[in-house]
Amino acid sequence: MKKLLALLLSLCMLAVLCAGCGSTQEAENDFEGATIRLAGLKGPTSIGMVKLLADNEAGATINTYEFTMAGAADELTPKFLQGELDILAAPVNLGAVLCNNSEGAVQMLAINTLGVTYIVEKGDSTVSSWPDLKGQTIYATGKGSTPEYALRYLLQQNGLDPDVDVTIEWKSEPTEVVGLMASQNHVIAMMPQPFVTVASGKFDDLQVVLNMTEDWSTLDNGGQLITAGIFVRTAFARENPQAVATFLQEYAASTAYVNENVADAAQLVGQYEIVDAAIAEKAIPQCNIVCITGPEMKLAAEGFYQILFEQNPKAIGGALPGEDFYWVQEDILP
Repeated sequence: MKKLLALLLSLCMLAVLCAGCGSTQEAENDFEGATIRLAGLKGPTSIGMVKLLADNEAGATINTYEFTMAGAADELTPKFLQGELDILAAPVNLGAVLCNNSEGAVQMLAINTLGVTYIVEKGDSTVSSWPDLKGQTIYATGKGSTPEYALRYLLQQNGLDPDVDVTIEWKSEPTEVVGLMASQNHVIAMMPQPFVTVASGKFDDLQVVLNMTEDWSTLDNGGQLITAGIFVRTAFARENPQAVATFLQEYAASTAYVNENVADAAQLVGQYEIVDAAIAEKAIPQCNIVCITGPEMKLAAEGFYQILFEQNPKAIGGALPGEDFYWVQEDILP
């Protein structure tokens, strides 16, 4: 009799637990979405979003997204910090700067773009490895930002002093470099996508000679070469964790679509006026569009921020981001 009572008690407890699990699952399934004010920059930073944006317009997303795009980060960051935007895709170093300058009001949700910069050569081929750059002039854009520090770091890691062994001539934008290529027979440059694709369409003798992202990955530095990330206002994430988790699921699906359906995604890129569709179709495979979240994001970003900090602490706002900068709530992450 005692054994029977014990068995019945156990079954009752199991039923209660199962009912509780069912309620939790039901609550998650009942989530009807939230309105998220989303923003990004023209170029690779926003390319991974195009399927999400198209699905949103078609009413096929769980969340509702109000999207803003700009040509420069300083058009978006004040709105972000003032609470007029909820989630922002931006250069990875800028996310750390915003966090450090706002007493932790910004968190990192994902890495959304790895390296998009390449060393290209127009004219006679003279470069096949980093040491071949010794004594050369490199035209580049992005002074004072991540591309500069990435270039200097890779030169240093390959035995070159960027202040002695090469001459780096900084230009304000990639179109200036393309203009130089039109007037000179031989040019070596650090250029980002999609401008590499644009220049390749203009000059038959232009070739990519060094892939900075691949070369970075061969170094034992614990990080990856990162161009951009996705950042959220801390207050919004705390108040809307399920909406944030749902966004990451929908963004990851959009990124996968872009990488797996390049031609169709390129049409969407053109539709949203990020870059011309024909250029996008050629450039997307070289843009390293990703969605890296959770502990993997934290590990990669920490390594990269450490290198930026060593190059110039001001590049990330003067200090390494703390543990709470990374949104890694594994219990609700996709």
